Amino acid sequence: MPHAPGDIRRILEIMARLRDRQSGCPWDLEQDFASIAAYTIEEAYEVADAIDRKDLPGLCDELGDLLFQVVFHARMAEEQGAFAFGDVVDAISDKMIRRHPHIFGDACAGDAQTVLRNWEAIKRAERAAAGETDVSALAGIARGLPEWQRAVKLQQRAARVGFDWPGPAPVIDKLHEEIDEVRAEFAAIAADPGDSGAQARLEEEIGDLLFVAANLARHAKVDVGSALRRANHKFERRFRAMEAMAEADGTPLAGQGLDAQDGYWLRAKQAERDP
Repeated sequence: MPHAPGDIRRILEIMARLRDRQSGCPWDLEQDFASIAAYTIEEAYEVADAIDRKDLPGLCDELGDLLFQVVFHARMAEEQGAFAFGDVVDAISDKMIRRHPHIFGDACAGDAQTVLRNWEAIKRAERAAAGETDVSALAGIARGLPEWQRAVKLQQRAARVGFDWPGPAPVIDKLHEEIDEVRAEFAAIAADPGDSGAQARLEEEIGDLLFVAANLARHAKVDVGSALRRANHKFERRFRAMEAMAEADGTPLAGQGLDAQDGYWLRAKQAERDP
């Protein structure tokens, strides 16, 4: 029976066909929660990329891909008798109502910060009601998050209890301190290449450097993921321009020395500045 445009039942039926044990798609039938998880994360990043590019038609398409991931997980859970798509809808609907008492109840919240404080208080109450015993301010931060995102969330939670830098200036000072420590570890490796613990120490110091860099972004109210995406886009754009310039000059970029490649990099940067 045909469905009206926008009818969610259409995609649910498509998913059921794909997972049909007799006539379904071999690839879809091989999947489980673990194998699909990476695709779910990838689709979320595709959504963020479309937003970053201000590509609304692309965003529509990517949101569809992300919705399909939800449908896929829900279908696999239904096959196991755990829950179905309707339960997912009910759970998020109930949660949104419960966590917005200023909209659906009698609570008051005059600004966004009050809403966030209430949200966290409700989450803590939910965890306590579920029997969770971890009462730390850091409780409930998912370990499956990208590490840069988890770093920011850890810092945000610590800041809510007052453990935070007073502003960006001391964070910048700390960043310089961490760079010096990374430099010292590189020097130690050069002085004693046989030091078996040197690489682990270097990794630790670079981790500290990245953690502080994420903290600086937080103080600047800059989204780390968005900033890094922009940096990646910029590098890719300029590198491709370098390749094109080198090809136009008759010598592939890969066949040239670093000094010559740096020259193309400067030309690519200048080309972006020129009207």
